Amino acid sequence: MSTESAAGRRRLHRVAKVCEAYGQRVQKSVFECIVTPGQLEQLRHRLRKEIDEGEDSLRIYRLQEPRERYLQVLGRQVVLDLHDPLVL
Repeated sequence: MSTESAAGRRRLHRVAKVCEAYGQRVQKSVFECIVTPGQLEQLRHRLRKEIDEGEDSLRIYRLQEPRERYLQVLGRQVVLDLHDPLVL
């Protein structure tokens, strides 16, 4: 996301809110979401509405199942249960 302008920072904030509706923030601008194919398409649609495609760049990486086989964490392991309700 382009954050050099106030408008870019607002878009970044809106994108983060959309992502938080589908998963959990694991770093400042990194979210982990476990979604169905339909939810993924809905997420993409909502994100496209929030960004300026001429200014911003978003990346979505899909991890294959089983997730544990393709995800490695170095350092402090924060255990997040993405299936349980999240209270913010």
